[in-house]
Amino acid sequence: MADPRPTSAFHVTNIGVTPTDRLIGALDAQADSEGVRRLRQWAHAAVAAQPGEQAVDVGAGTGSETQVLAAAVGAAGEAVGVEPHDGLREAAELRAAAAGSAARFVAGDAVALPLDDAGTDVVWCERVFQHLTEPAKAVSEIVRVLRPGGRVVLLDTDWATALLHPGDPEVVAALMRRALTASANPHAGRQLVGQLATAGLEITDVGSQALIQSNTKVNWQLIRMLGESALREELISEQQRDALYADLTSAADEGALHMSATMFGVAARLPSP
Repeated sequence: MADPRPTSAFHVTNIGVTPTDRLIGALDAQADSEGVRRLRQWAHAAVAAQPGEQAVDVGAGTGSETQVLAAAVGAAGEAVGVEPHDGLREAAELRAAAAGSAARFVAGDAVALPLDDAGTDVVWCERVFQHLTEPAKAVSEIVRVLRPGGRVVLLDTDWATALLHPGDPEVVAALMRRALTASANPHAGRQLVGQLATAGLEITDVGSQALIQSNTKVNWQLIRMLGESALREELISEQQRDALYADLTSAADEGALHMSATMFGVAARLPSP
């Protein structure tokens, strides 16, 4: 691949690999998660966008949080969503127009933001770093576009925190190993504080939220993706796969299923000279 930066279907080099409607559905499902809603509420309070400010949502997706930022900065300010995926950006524009939001959207990449130096008061970046092979470049871009005193909030998952119960521990461990390799930067969540601090930003708050799946439904799309991958790589046998699927089905029927991963948030500011 000519451009080694993003490896996720959410990024520009892989547009067309995953249908846009599937990406939108995945983002909408994540947005409906109570854990995501709680962490977003904390993050908006931590970054505290104000009327008249310039706010940027890096990796805006369907634009839901760009709209929140637009409402916070008001008519005197501006909220811009940077999104590399044409289909997601179009969906964000349509949703903003339908909602009467002033949020606007531009094409761009987290490691090459189409923004002026020192012109942004607030940067929001959610679940982007897990898809980046060079997250330090994205942090450098955030520092570049922030005004002195500007604020940033990063939210991202750490896939090493993924839990699945019940099931044979060895089989579950094999699936969790596949979950780690499915992301370009699977430990993104735990690295956020250090990356911002190393870049000279002052950490102002940290937060976390376990994203817990329903205890009565198996996320078959994800489970089968991981299970079949583990089978192809001969990490598990067909019998082990089938036994795990049966265990998860029975647990869901009894309301005893547990599946979760933890998302972390870091709020920081760029010190004034």
